[in-house]
Amino acid sequence: MWQPTPEYAATTNVYEFGQWIGHKHGVDVTDYNDFWAWSVENIEDYWAGVWEFFKLGDPSAYTRVLDRHVMPGAKWFEGAKVNFAEFVLTRGADDDIALITTGEQGDYAELTWRELRRQTAAFAHTLRELGVQPKDVVVGYLPNIAETIVAALATISLGAIWSGVGQDYAPQAAVDRFAQLEPKVLVTADGHWFATKARDQRDAVATLREGLPTVTNVIAINRLGTDGVPDAIEYADAVSGDHPWQPELVDFDHPLWVLFSSGTTGLPKGIVHGHGGVMVVQVSLLMTNWDLKPADRFMWYTSPSWVMWNCLIGGLTAGGASVCYDGAPMAPTAAACWDVVSRCGVTIFGTSPGFLNASQDQGIHPSKDFDLSALRIMGVTGSPCPDHVFRYVRDEVGDIPLFSMSGGTDIASAFAMGSPTLPVWSAELPCRGLGVKVEAWDDDGKPVVNQVGELVCTEPLPSMPIYFWNDPDGQKYHAAYFDVFPGVWRHGDWITITDRGSVLVHGRSDSTLNRHGVRMGSSDIYSAVESMEEVGEALVIGAEERDGGYWMPLFVVLNPGFELTDELRDRMKSRIREMASPRHVPDEIIAVAGIPHTRTGKKLEVPIKRMIQGADYEDVVNPDVIDVPENMTTFRDIASARLAGKNA
Repeated sequence: MWQPTPEYAATTNVYEFGQWIGHKHGVDVTDYNDFWAWSVENIEDYWAGVWEFFKLGDPSAYTRVLDRHVMPGAKWFEGAKVNFAEFVLTRGADDDIALITTGEQGDYAELTWRELRRQTAAFAHTLRELGVQPKDVVVGYLPNIAETIVAALATISLGAIWSGVGQDYAPQAAVDRFAQLEPKVLVTADGHWFATKARDQRDAVATLREGLPTVTNVIAINRLGTDGVPDAIEYADAVSGDHPWQPELVDFDHPLWVLFSSGTTGLPKGIVHGHGGVMVVQVSLLMTNWDLKPADRFMWYTSPSWVMWNCLIGGLTAGGASVCYDGAPMAPTAAACWDVVSRCGVTIFGTSPGFLNASQDQGIHPSKDFDLSALRIMGVTGSPCPDHVFRYVRDEVGDIPLFSMSGGTDIASAFAMGSPTLPVWSAELPCRGLGVKVEAWDDDGKPVVNQVGELVCTEPLPSMPIYFWNDPDGQKYHAAYFDVFPGVWRHGDWITITDRGSVLVHGRSDSTLNRHGVRMGSSDIYSAVESMEEVGEALVIGAEERDGGYWMPLFVVLNPGFELTDELRDRMKSRIREMASPRHVPDEIIAVAGIPHTRTGKKLEVPIKRMIQGADYEDVVNPDVIDVPENMTTFRDIASARLAGKNA
């Protein structure tokens, strides 16, 4: 799909870093795969190198890099005193642009680094005046705008803990998350834009206030020009004036923020990361694999509910600009987001495979319809990226790399992604992250190459959670990652690592298809059918049924103007047989109006599988986490009808 020239590769951050490592340690790591192998066999030297080369602090500030090679419980950079917000705000030149906010209405606002520093210091002063101290919690119910990043940085600068969700979340879903944290201050807005409409959120904010009795003060941004949020401090007042910048230096593993699991069943789990771990790992990821530089404008379509929003803060660590987009990716079509990329001069653009699939279905020709001359790298995450999406980017966007990335909220980073020094192969992730010892393991805990296995991480990573919220004995944390292979992080993804070092992600291992004892990934089926012009989206599940049978239906959402005829079913089956295997051909193909997702865009394969196996709807999913709840009720009805037929 894409191949770097030697001249291009020599201009990248990862090449320069590799040359520095090679000189310092007497090794040749010019080849990325050699660099990766060295980095995971010498993880202390690698992470010390990140600290020194990217100027994270004085190398003498810590006593040792890693206390012991154990998970969980590894301690990193003991003795170091850091503050992630302080580090971020030292990176850019005063008059350069730090943040750009734009929205569906075409609004555009820039914030310089000087003004970002001033507003953050002023907001931190306001929080201090409100009694916020280290380890207090400040929460944000906010859209993706520059003010949200200011609020987060100000909170972090005090050693307080930040947690945020987007205003696309229902107020009760936000309460379910925030109430666990007992926050002191709520930062919010009167509303936001989504799907071409202004969404007044003042009633939602009132619900949050009722559900968060520990909140003593509210700070509100006037985004829609309303009368404002009642009894709230106005954001403009909170950032007024000049105040000294006084960040609190904290231990490397001091809590930074709380991110939440999807909460498909039960209350979402609060995942706590530390200042230092996020700092070193996001610098490593963004500077090396994404080649982020001071001249870049970095945009990922996201919401404050999703870890990719936190990566927009990490994007500032190169000294360039992050772009915040308040709105829907398709408002009313996918052209809206491409217009933002063009207007804002975005150089690195991240999105989802679903958005690119929709762009293709809608007949959008990005490089012809928009000025994308600044764009040099694209990324996707959230779900496996099929072959036809890679080809669409190559043919319709241009000669730039498309990096598929797989990681998670859990590590605020990625396990596998691309590198500007490696070729891009269709439907593959070109490499594993430097310093991240990822392997594919079989059921016996043996590493395998060129065959499917569980994604595991066999060495500690600085950005692994320091703990889960309200998990004093660590049992929830242990059960989440370490209950299958003791002492080894099992992420729950089904992957193949090829002999050239690239990675294929087949989907969640708990939703893996297992037909006649042979395990298969759903992504192979999606790649086959979602590339057809008739199909907008698909979902496949494989369910072991109570009578001992195995049912593997394929659900498809058809594009406008198409019907699911027998002829189309036959063509889908033939295409799956040709592009995957005869074993991948589903038992049935069923048309549905929509596929349910979490609010971060992940298909709800596992809850649907459990319903088909007989579990109650209320036990498998929390409706507040579903993007379109009506789509899930369709599957509930399908499951009920099948179970009734089985029991008849």
